[in-house]
Amino acid sequence: MLTPIRWGIIGTGKIAHAFASALRDTPDAVLAAVGSRQQASAAAFCAEFGGTPYASYAALCAAPEVDVVYVATPHSLHAENALQAIAAGKHVLVEKPFTINQREAVQVVAAARARGVFAMEAMWTRFLPASETVRALIAAGEIGTPRQISADFGFPSTLPPEHRLHNRALGGGALLDIGIYPLALASEILGPVESVQGQSRLAANGSDVMSGFILRHTGGGMAACICSTEAWSPIELTIAGPEGYLRLPTPFYKARQVHVVKRDGSQRTIDTPYRGNGYVHQAEEVMRCLRAGALESPRMPLDESVALMGVLDTLRAQVGLRYEADA
Repeated sequence: MLTPIRWGIIGTGKIAHAFASALRDTPDAVLAAVGSRQQASAAAFCAEFGGTPYASYAALCAAPEVDVVYVATPHSLHAENALQAIAAGKHVLVEKPFTINQREAVQVVAAARARGVFAMEAMWTRFLPASETVRALIAAGEIGTPRQISADFGFPSTLPPEHRLHNRALGGGALLDIGIYPLALASEILGPVESVQGQSRLAANGSDVMSGFILRHTGGGMAACICSTEAWSPIELTIAGPEGYLRLPTPFYKARQVHVVKRDGSQRTIDTPYRGNGYVHQAEEVMRCLRAGALESPRMPLDESVALMGVLDTLRAQVGLRYEADA
């Protein structure tokens, strides 16, 4: 049995609950502590999942029983909380999007590298069996060189304007919350983004309720993506090459199957079940890296996270979506 790796979680919202649940299914992982700005919230969380409650994020970061901190706060706090943990010498897993903008991403990466601690953006879908299967199929030449990706991600939100999904002060909007999924996958499959063109529809508070964008990648491939918090869409993704295409069915970001359709008319479906709620695979990657002494994951490198934030910055500038952190 390996020495357990002790996790601390900053934040007690929905995503924090999902990750804490996944840690129960992750071998040799221990939820050691939870930090919130309210003692009652941290205490309630720990009553459900275990660990020691802390009444501030700073106290959680300083906790001696914590090896690695998962930052699960709203987008607007990612950089601040990650920097707190890094300054305390803790490894960090930062919920996506990594930060609000590229400037903040550069700061977090520089701090982690200077302190000599592990850091990674929590792009959990990249570690799922479906993603592993897609990479293997492409490497085997099943569809030839990928040239085109199309993806949609839409659901009609009934949440109030002050909720973090819509609240511009918290980094809300469809683009950063769900548009990051197809963007990251396109970057992984087609390579770095060379240029981007986008359109958005903004709400009265200035956050986006719908955004669409076309990406051109350095290898010549292109991706077309749309995300929305007001339309119910198939949430599917297709990767096409000269010999066929791969389709990740609803919802593509945690697909349990990969459909292979070949140019010669043949088709097959590969089952890709994941463990628990899917976050287990991400936690295991962090723990694998920590045990190997690696300061970042080769599957989700820090330079890529910085580059993705730059693409999002460009998109937001095109559509007029600004956050306080951009000042």
